[in-house]
Parts: sequence; C-alpha cells; structure tokens
Amino acid sequence: MEYVYAALMLNETGEEINEDNVTAVLEAAGVDVEQSRVKALVAALEDVDIEEAIDTAAAAPAAGGAAGGAADDDDDDEGDEAADEAEEEEAAEEEEDEDEEASGEGLGELFG
Repeated sequence: MEYVYAALMLNETGEEINEDNVTAVLEAAGVDVEQSRVKALVAALEDVDIEEAIDTAAAAPAAGGAAGGAADDDDDDEGDEAADEAEEEEAAEEEEDEDEEASGEGLGELFG
C-alpha cells in the first residue's frame, strides 16, 4: 500500500510519478524498496489520470443515492421514465465498475 501512497503524494505535490521519485519517497519513509514493484506501479499509472480516478471513486456513492431517490417516485409517467433512466444509469455504472475492477485486479496482489 505504501507504494500507492507514494504515488498519491507525488501526484498531490505536482511531481512526476517515475521510478526515481517513487523510490525516493519510499526510501525517505524507511521502506525496503522492491524495484520490480516500483516499475510495475509506474507502468500501471502511466495512462491514468489520478485526479479523475479519485473524483470518479468519490462520485460513485453519491450517484447511487440519487438513483434510489428517483426510483421512489413512479406514480406517473415522468416517474416511470426517471426510474427507467436511473436503472439504466445504475446498470451502466455497475458495468463500468466491473471493467475498472478487472483492470486493477493484479494491482491489489502486487501492492497488497
């Protein structure tokens, strides 16, 4: 987990997430650094917008609550449409979450 934290710290301070910087942060924290894990992390984060990933993760619980509220009002046609749209959005989000989970499964094992 400390490897991911190092990358988050670098991102927060505006520093480039590369092998040298991640290694330096980990060594400063007193971690016995495994270069293979550093390389894997840097490669995995190469095309990832960390800010967008954080925003997406933070928005997921809020979207679930909004969908639940819309589904309660199905007394008229507009309510039915809103409920249908909410269900479609929820299904799309679940599918997207599954895709994201599948793409990150190996990371948990690497950095667990």
